[in-house]
Amino acid sequence: MRHVMAPPWLDVLDETIGACVTHRRPDLEARLREKRAQQLDPKLRVLVVGESKQGKSQLVNALINAPVCAVGDDITTTVPTYVQHAETPSAALVRNASAGGSIFHAPTERIAVPIDQVTKQVSTPQAREVVRAEVGIPRALLDNGLVLIDTPGVGDTRSAHTASTFATLMQADAVLMVSDATGELTSAEMMLLKKVMQACPNVTVVVTKIDLVPGWRAVVERNRALLQRAGVPAKLIPVSAALRLRAAKTGDQALNTESGFPDLLACVQRDIVASADLLARRAVAVVASSALTQLVTPLREELTAHDSSRTADTVATLQEAQRRVDELRRRSARWQNVLNDEMADLISDVEYDLRDRTRRILREVDKTYDEADPAIGWDKFEQWLEDNLNEAATTNFAWLMERAEWVAAKVAKNFPVYRDDLIPGSVLPDDLLEPVSRLEKPKIEPFSVSQKLFTGLRGSYGGLLMFGLVTSLAGMPLINVISLGAGALFGGKSILDESDARLKRRQAAAKAAAQRHVDDFFVKFSKDVRDSARHIQRALRNHFSTLAEEFQETLLESARSAKRALQDDQTERERRLREGRKELDKLVTLYKRVQALGGPVMELSA
Repeated sequence: MRHVMAPPWLDVLDETIGACVTHRRPDLEARLREKRAQQLDPKLRVLVVGESKQGKSQLVNALINAPVCAVGDDITTTVPTYVQHAETPSAALVRNASAGGSIFHAPTERIAVPIDQVTKQVSTPQAREVVRAEVGIPRALLDNGLVLIDTPGVGDTRSAHTASTFATLMQADAVLMVSDATGELTSAEMMLLKKVMQACPNVTVVVTKIDLVPGWRAVVERNRALLQRAGVPAKLIPVSAALRLRAAKTGDQALNTESGFPDLLACVQRDIVASADLLARRAVAVVASSALTQLVTPLREELTAHDSSRTADTVATLQEAQRRVDELRRRSARWQNVLNDEMADLISDVEYDLRDRTRRILREVDKTYDEADPAIGWDKFEQWLEDNLNEAATTNFAWLMERAEWVAAKVAKNFPVYRDDLIPGSVLPDDLLEPVSRLEKPKIEPFSVSQKLFTGLRGSYGGLLMFGLVTSLAGMPLINVISLGAGALFGGKSILDESDARLKRRQAAAKAAAQRHVDDFFVKFSKDVRDSARHIQRALRNHFSTLAEEFQETLLESARSAKRALQDDQTERERRLREGRKELDKLVTLYKRVQALGGPVMELSA
């Protein structure tokens, strides 16, 4: 059991919930109550996250020394798999969870399946209805209530798998972030790590597949340096699941030590199982700190608006509010011009980048088929061309999204009050990009034996006749050894010349087919990119227009409040000021208690 008696953080969390009720924030109250129910649950949920094909499932299998999670190049985890302790091995599929309900609500259907069939069951067409898979297995590691959750790969922001992983993240007590040793942490993985830590601060980075990379130690050191520069306080442990599983089969302790799993298991036991209360305090500190910050900010603004000791009564507040309204109106035209100019530049740059990438591909095609024969290895060439076009499309679209975020940040800075939450999240719909048709194979002219024979006879005729006439002047017959040899030589040359000509035609046909395919790709994808950019522009325009209206309404409301405040009695203002400061002092005191639990440092003052 994780909690035998009431934990010390429970009172702090209950007081924070009470503060949310007092300040009429039912959204924050519901979030905190859900976190409270989760933390009182005796289970310790450890989420295993990362991008696809990084070894998450194999890591879980190696931790418990059992093949309970699907692994393989052609198998991908599609739903979260919960691996927990059970006296006898068992498995079940959970389907049709209550829509819109809490993660703690009981599902409507739980179907038992053979444990060796669970990975196959979640890969069937009916798996779309599966919410998660549950596997029970008798293991000492899981005996204390530890639950390992293998999650679908995170990467494509439009994927339902990514949404499923982030939904599961909200119930995690700790996270194992997985990245293989073939390269250092990418920018996407660093962004994922920071996003994970915002929801769960108890994160350990596990570098997998060290048995495949001789220079894995250098990769680990670079990753440590990246984490240090980014200010991410996460441990980093290198492991090899393959060595771990092999050591388990052979009983080789040295190989098991080399796999790195003893360190990982010690970390799990020490920093997760044995530190359950510390994990709970950190998790509670994160969510409570966020809630208190959202309570304090509007309260402090209200006190500032009613504090007449720093200004010449509320007249100055009214004048300031009017000035900010005017400033917002002036900046409205400015941010719209910035948005239009930057998006026009973005569309031009992205289209030029796509054209440049496709031209480089075509130059490689020309270079290849200046020498190669399309009749040989066409399938390999077709796969190469598709891979390069996909890579160009992926890189180009990623650049579009990166520049779009930069444009959004630049536009946001033109608002009178800049905050990080002014920048919108995802602005692209699902299924915006459609695939291009496959490359059409050019017609390859065969050079059959009969054609070669006919070509040879046609060429040999001239040589036979020419040399026969010349030798006939010397008294020899028209058909003799010399004329026959000349005919054979001319016939062979004709066959070689025809073969070369046919090769050139095949090469030209291959180049033309590739050119048409690349042109089709460019036309289709460049239109998709332009459509995406226009959609982004409209989304940003609507987003910032709404924000501008909200800011204006907020500022106008502030001005109206200031006018009403001018009519209020001085005694009433002082009373409200005292009461407000008292509430703010309570929140600040409560926030300090939250900080003592291990939450993020933030200065709050009355």
